[in-house]
Formats: sequence, structure tokens, C-alpha cells
Amino acid sequence: MTTTNEQTDKQETGARIIVFGGRGRVGRAVVAEARARGYEVTVAGRAEGEVTSAADVARLAAGHDLAVAAVYDPQVGPGEFFPAAARALAAGLPEAGVRRLVSVGLASVLPTGSGALLMDTPGYPQEWREFYVGHGAGTEALRAASAAAGLDWAVLSPAGDFADGEPAGGYAFGPADAAGRISHADFARAVLDEAVAPTVHAAHAGVTGAAG
Repeated sequence: MTTTNEQTDKQETGARIIVFGGRGRVGRAVVAEARARGYEVTVAGRAEGEVTSAADVARLAAGHDLAVAAVYDPQVGPGEFFPAAARALAAGLPEAGVRRLVSVGLASVLPTGSGALLMDTPGYPQEWREFYVGHGAGTEALRAASAAAGLDWAVLSPAGDFADGEPAGGYAFGPADAAGRISHADFARAVLDEAVAPTVHAAHAGVTGAAG
């Protein structure tokens, strides 16, 4: 299925969205897209609070309707950081009254069309495997913690990688594909569409550009 901004006619307006990690490259694209749609956006980073603290998450998310997380801390091992952030988001967001989270994931831990994880396919770079596995552990921690907390969530990632250049104006969901590419702007559209009008629930989905 290919999706364009025409879907925004069906979406709620006036939503208040908090973007954890909103100063990174992906986060900035999400913030720009949300503001272009007329949403009220709060950017949350380490200067405002720790995403690994449920209390900080709840404090920052209070008064918001939806949350996006595009977070990473290079000072903490990925196997520690991503599960800790997932557990804090799963606990803190419902406490603040936020029931929908879209988190930015990684293609490496997404199944390919054959069913094998992209990171396990022949020739895939292995020097960042600790990072890949940490991301995957974060998704599993989110799955476990959200089941008890009642948080509706989705993890989205490029099906392959990000591409520089102008957006194509659309996107499609699909399995992991190392050759797949999507612009940051088109990916941000997918994230915002899933935040406001969810179709992916408790799952990790890959996204490519409309022509990807």
C-alpha cells in the first residue's frame, strides 16, 4: 500500500505531540512534518529529562495526546539503553494519559521477504551488530512492558536505509530490503500518519519510498 499526504484529510487536527529525540535528524524531520500539519509539538531531549526515566517521561508527556521516540544515547551501551528507554516510555506515557507511541527502529532487526532478519543475511555488515541487537532488545522490552501498561505502540524503520534528496511524496510498508531507500521527509510522514491514524499495532514495520 502506498500512502500520501492525502490521508491527512482523515486525520485529527490540533493534536499535541511530544517528540523524544526531536533534535536528531529523524526527530527534526518528524517535528517539521508535525508543525506543517498544524500540530502542537514539544521537543524533548536530554536537556529536558531522561527518556530512560519513567518519571521524566510522564512529566514531559503530560498534556499531550501522542508520542514519537527517535532516541539514542552513545554514552550508554545499546543493549542497556534501548530496553531501558522502552520500559520508561511504556510506564511513563500511560501515566501521563498518552496512549499511542510510534518509535523509530532499525531495519537490521526487521525480517526480509524470506523471513530471515536483515542483519543475518549474507554480506550484511556485522561491525555494528551490538547496536542492531540492542535495538531489537528495545522492541521486545516495549512489547513486554506495554502489554501490562496498555500502551498502543508501533516501531517504524526504513526497510533499508535513508536516502538524501527530495521526498517522493509517498511511502509504502514492506519487509526489510537492504536496497530500499526513503527520504527523511517521507519517513516522517509515515511516522505522523501512524501516530494519528494507527494501522500498525504492537509490531515493527519497514517503510520505503513510494518508488523504493
